[in-house]
Amino acid sequence: MSICLVTGGAGFIGSHVAAALVGRGHTVVVLDDLSGGASDYVPAGAEFVEGSVTDVALVDGLFARHGFEHVFHLAAYAAEGLSHFIRRFNYTNNVIGSMNLINAAVNFGSRTFVFTSSIAAYGAGQSPMTEDTTPMPEDSYGIAKYAVELDLKAAHHMFGLDYVIFRPHNVYGEHQNIGDRYRNVIGIFMNQIMKGEPMTIFGDGKQTRAFSYVGDVAPVIARAIETPAALNQVFNVGADVPYSVNYLAQATAVAMGVPDAPVRHLDARKEVVHAYATHDRVKQVFGLGTPVSLEDGLARMAAWAKATGPRASSRFENIEVMKNLPPSWK
Repeated sequence: MSICLVTGGAGFIGSHVAAALVGRGHTVVVLDDLSGGASDYVPAGAEFVEGSVTDVALVDGLFARHGFEHVFHLAAYAAEGLSHFIRRFNYTNNVIGSMNLINAAVNFGSRTFVFTSSIAAYGAGQSPMTEDTTPMPEDSYGIAKYAVELDLKAAHHMFGLDYVIFRPHNVYGEHQNIGDRYRNVIGIFMNQIMKGEPMTIFGDGKQTRAFSYVGDVAPVIARAIETPAALNQVFNVGADVPYSVNYLAQATAVAMGVPDAPVRHLDARKEVVHAYATHDRVKQVFGLGTPVSLEDGLARMAAWAKATGPRASSRFENIEVMKNLPPSWK
């Protein structure tokens, strides 16, 4: 089997990808700065290194020491809405950090670079989004993700580095950072319920998303290096059926055992109203099974959330642009 680097492997999706790789017999090294994850989430059998992808010396040292055959890059700060207001931070972590890894993968002879992008790369007004849809990202996070996609294609053309790009969307489940007030709506709802607070919804709640259970997403990402037909391809991965945020709030309350949990509507923010994707390509290449239903996935995450308890809602301390920042984030 292969030796793999998983960046963000102590975080949400990354920890599940790392576990899937270990389960498939691969040797795994996890690099994570613990900004959104926890060392407890690193699976048994994987080596954990605390640090950032922005640390060039650390990244190059790890590649020199281990000779990674495959790189799974999931480390990112994935707050789409907040990214407008933390542009420098966003591009430093999500673009420059990625370039450090691509450089190292080329210089040290890695075979495959598996990158977790986002359907934020598509932008607004393009649902249902297919892999042939022309990306037109509208927020700094989506721009960063698409920039890395383009660079991977350039690196393949110039250096022969094979890549696989996944564009997941609205993933939820165990290990999600429920204390992050800027992203992960299901985690926010569950944390608010456990703290006895109303669930907060921006705008009228009629905006729709297809919410994807992590157990349907992470194993597919892990299988990329064993699937030759996936090389140098882009895949949407996630759930097919969109739901309104209003419905999601009701379903989350039921899963948490508090069906009458109150909801508070905040002023609308500038965001994509309807966002969901097609998944014909990933089904054809990876042969996926029956996905976990929203209700079942919420029940699984709720059991985990109640076992771990509520988290303090941390505030991002270094907002770079205050203009048009939602009042609830100030």
